[in-house]
Amino acid sequence: MKIRHLVILLAVTACSTEQKASDDGVSPAAELLAEKEASTMFRSINEKVSVSPQITLEDIAAAKAEGVTLIVNNRPDGEEPSAPQSADIEAAAKAAGIDYVSIPITHSGFSAPQVDAMIAALAGAKGKTLAYCRSGTRSTLLWSLAQAKKGVSPDEIARLAGNAGYDITPVRAMVEALAGES
Repeated sequence: MKIRHLVILLAVTACSTEQKASDDGVSPAAELLAEKEASTMFRSINEKVSVSPQITLEDIAAAKAEGVTLIVNNRPDGEEPSAPQSADIEAAAKAAGIDYVSIPITHSGFSAPQVDAMIAALAGAKGKTLAYCRSGTRSTLLWSLAQAKKGVSPDEIARLAGNAGYDITPVRAMVEALAGES
């Protein structure tokens, strides 16, 4: 099976897992994380990258206060019509002096160009990055795939994502393949 097809297959599973987790409520790991980081909805993966559920226009000021210089939107427009759409978040981010990139991930899965776009976005960030989607899962999984393609150890990727309350199991095989460990 070609890697591109495997990415898409795993992504569909990941998006289904994201939906099931939200339907069941909050996972035990997320509950612990919420207690630990009660003051912010941004979950730190490492010192340069945080992920978040859907942000509001008001959250952009909080992101700026935390040193965010780049917002990456991984949510497609229209997924939740009542949520701020890409153009709204982009305008507010730019007004706050924060760079903005949209790399929407639909329920059809991830693609190699999306992984490459995430790598480029992170490489071009002048400071901290905040990536968001509906729950933060797609953002975390895309970050994981990008890190794997850059050669980061799958165990390290899983550890960092887990510390932020996210599980990379749905894309673990692809992370290993991209990292050259398959």
